[in-house]
Amino acid sequence: MTTKAETAEVSGTGEITRMLEEMREGDPQAAEELLARVYRQLRTLAVCKMANEAPGQTLQPTALVHEAWLRLGGGEGERFPSRAYFFAAAGEAMRRILVETARRKKRLKHGGNLERVDIDSERASGAVVFHDR
Repeated sequence: MTTKAETAEVSGTGEITRMLEEMREGDPQAAEELLARVYRQLRTLAVCKMANEAPGQTLQPTALVHEAWLRLGGGEGERFPSRAYFFAAAGEAMRRILVETARRKKRLKHGGNLERVDIDSERASGAVVFHDR
């Protein structure tokens, strides 16, 4: 029979928690080790988050992982009390990135890149202004 501690060590859970603790203590190497250790899990999470997105999504799971990592602080200064908290924060960051991307695309699709022009200033400059009647 295996103990909870042995199961955690086999699955790497204890190691991830240890790296999070080292990051809190200011070890600069711990962030790199953590990303290398959890990258595959973060990418799987990104694929799951993107499964519900509309077809034609230009954002790739790898880019989503990297953007989420940067939003989480890139391992600098963030304090995650546990492995579960870290993955919850990563999932939330990915969700927000997807929402922001969708909003940006919708805005551009509906004229968000058009520039406002003051009609009175156009008339004063002698430009021809057409109006629908």
